[in-house]
Amino acid sequence: MSLGDGGPAAKPPQDGARANAQWGGRFAGGPSAIMQEINASIGFDQALWRQDLRGSLAHARMLARAGIIDEADESAIRGGLEAIGAEIEAGRFAFDAALEDIHMNIEARLTERIGEAGRRLHTARSRNDQVATDLRLWVRDAIDGLDGQLAALMLSLAIRAAQYAADPMPGFTHLQTAQPVTFGHHLLAYVEMLSRDRGRLADARRRLNECPLGAAALAGTSFPIDRRLTASLLGFDRPAQNSLDSVSDRDFALEYLAALAILAVHLSRLAEEIVTWCSAPFGFVSLSDAFTTGSSIMPQKRNPDAAELTRAKTGRIVGSLMGLLTVMKGLPLAYAKDMQEDKEPVFQATEAAALCLAATDGMVRDLSARTDRMLALAGSGYSTATDLADWLVRTLRLPFRTAHHVTGRLVGRAEVLGVELAGLSLDEMRAEEPGITAAVFDVLTVQASVASRTSEGGTAPANVARQAADWIARLQPGVAA
Repeated sequence: MSLGDGGPAAKPPQDGARANAQWGGRFAGGPSAIMQEINASIGFDQALWRQDLRGSLAHARMLARAGIIDEADESAIRGGLEAIGAEIEAGRFAFDAALEDIHMNIEARLTERIGEAGRRLHTARSRNDQVATDLRLWVRDAIDGLDGQLAALMLSLAIRAAQYAADPMPGFTHLQTAQPVTFGHHLLAYVEMLSRDRGRLADARRRLNECPLGAAALAGTSFPIDRRLTASLLGFDRPAQNSLDSVSDRDFALEYLAALAILAVHLSRLAEEIVTWCSAPFGFVSLSDAFTTGSSIMPQKRNPDAAELTRAKTGRIVGSLMGLLTVMKGLPLAYAKDMQEDKEPVFQATEAAALCLAATDGMVRDLSARTDRMLALAGSGYSTATDLADWLVRTLRLPFRTAHHVTGRLVGRAEVLGVELAGLSLDEMRAEEPGITAAVFDVLTVQASVASRTSEGGTAPANVARQAADWIARLQPGVAA
């Protein structure tokens, strides 16, 4: 929303609230306490102060180069904004709810510091294009920060994957033992997920990198501004091309939140597995006191609370996406005050995602794997049955469906006898398929099973070691992913 058009000074507010002098003469009295409370956003949008200063510095430079303000005014504005930044950084800036938002708080303070030159800063812009620019800058900065955290977590997982490249564990489908895999292979699955998360955030960053400044309230401006200069000064690829869309678009925030929601789901899945692996029936891993808590009544307990809270914060992040989608779903062009509600979901989801990434990275580096326990359970549930079926196909040339039925009957026989497949005698196997030879026992061990999965992307230890090494090389600091 643009500043008022001037006019007589506002009358003192009837209810004792401080008048907002920035509105000029448009309103004769101050807002009610309720209106002030619902209207003000400074309680949360002060988080945009760095971006607001950057946008204003770029705007002032553009105005001066275009001859819209003189160089002396631009110099005063620059000095004033830099001083305000120092005040905020030092915690000495008095944010005022009566001034509603971060834009008006900074502009009012600028005018207090430098006088008339401060009033020229808002020439050829509106709060509509100003806030759209600030939020894009904030989301862009947030993406850059989260990308670094994602890369760090991926590197931690890849290092662990290299460490456990040859250590078998049960692989599950439907949470039922399916086939043996290696623990390193399992960890690399999350590296792949997080790589896609990085890609989604990078895509979102690329699409948001258009500058709304210059769209003004909704129709552009009659001043001879240079929007390409402003975009360049702020690191945008180009100006946004439609003034209506520029001020009303929040797709970039929605896309960002959608990417965070998928990331949160991935972190939650890993957190769920850590919780499961830490439980006594599994006992695959343990976490130190750094990432667990005790019980108030059961002294033996060590609860994986960091993982549980990471899992829980998925609701907060997904809720932020749903909230903003709901805000935007019925808004006509261009700007509406509803869009003030865009910032808190973005800020809250970012904070939660950053915390969850830090906690997950810490847990991955902290955990101790019980490879003996994993190995003991890797062969449970007849997990090498598929290896038996594959052997029948390769060696006896049985059709796979026939081999599948033979293997099923052998699993049934083993269940009756209470043994694993390798515990069946050769005669018992030949009773189901006479062509079976003693060589079949070579494929029924867990180690033989994982070693045989040499197809691209398979769990063979050599594959896992190679993939982990590749990821580590790509993720080391200074090496592009």
